[in-house]
Amino acid sequence: KKVPGVSSALAERLNGGRYVDVDIDRDAAARYGLNIADVQSIVSSAIGGDNIGETTEGLQRFPINLRYPREVRDSVEKLRQLPVLTERGAQIRLGDVANIKINDGPPMLKSENARLSGWVYVDIRGRDLSSAVKDMQQVVAKEVKLPPGYSISWSGQFEYLERASEKLKIVVPATLLIIFVLLYLTFSRFDEAALIMGTLPFALAGGIWLEWILGHNLSIASGVGFIALAGVAAEFGVIMLLYLKHAWEARLIAGKISEADLLSAIREGAVLRVRPKAMTVAVIIAGLVPIMVGSGTGSEVMQRIAAPMVGGMITAPLLSMFVVPVVYLLLRRR
Repeated sequence: KKVPGVSSALAERLNGGRYVDVDIDRDAAARYGLNIADVQSIVSSAIGGDNIGETTEGLQRFPINLRYPREVRDSVEKLRQLPVLTERGAQIRLGDVANIKINDGPPMLKSENARLSGWVYVDIRGRDLSSAVKDMQQVVAKEVKLPPGYSISWSGQFEYLERASEKLKIVVPATLLIIFVLLYLTFSRFDEAALIMGTLPFALAGGIWLEWILGHNLSIASGVGFIALAGVAAEFGVIMLLYLKHAWEARLIAGKISEADLLSAIREGAVLRVRPKAMTVAVIIAGLVPIMVGSGTGSEVMQRIAAPMVGGMITAPLLSMFVVPVVYLLLRRR
């Protein structure tokens, strides 16, 4: 509870249940010609009951269950006195072949992966899930000493987050690699493909700023939004670069190869992209703003997907219109 961000921590009660334990004495049972299964069968049928038939009343059917009456099995001492008939015909007591006692235990038996389990429920507010759980893990590892045979695992939303993070560690590099390969196939030049890839981190800055302004913690939904923003930012850069290349190649064909001609081509190509880019940005923002201001079911997740896109639509167009032409000039000046 002392970890920042933890609003409540509730542990299940692991005691409070009362259990009658029948510990069979193997040596004593063997002396009477009984094995473990024989004694367990007697306990289960005499105390728990055994269905010996069925009765039908109209359309209803009821099982006929046979066991010792309640007054014979309502105390530990009376359970010890339960008669047991051996295969040799001798009549003994259940207490002669088993140790019967009452022990404390959990009110309900729960298991996970075939192991008994007890749960501690933790609620977190005002802090991101990952860092809060890491702090809790450090505190638990420092202050909780586990007996042999015990272990701790962290489940719930944190488990899903860890699973998704592992997938993102593969998806994000694969996405960037695919974008780079497609760029190289488009331009057939390493430097131009590297130019577009180098602009992506700066294009994503707007999404990071808006996430910070809105107070959103980085989540899987935000990661999806940044992946989508990276695709749009790469598209902006590609289209701008294509216009610049076409304008410059047209001047090369005409034999104009001076630096002034290069500057003129860059201005022409960049200016041609202003209106289409402004229209693209306006359409994307107009489509995402309703998601940003919505408050219905699932709106929190959708806002975290849309926020990087909305913020990126401010920096990505500016980057492609101002930075890409300048870098292209530096690449082509020689």
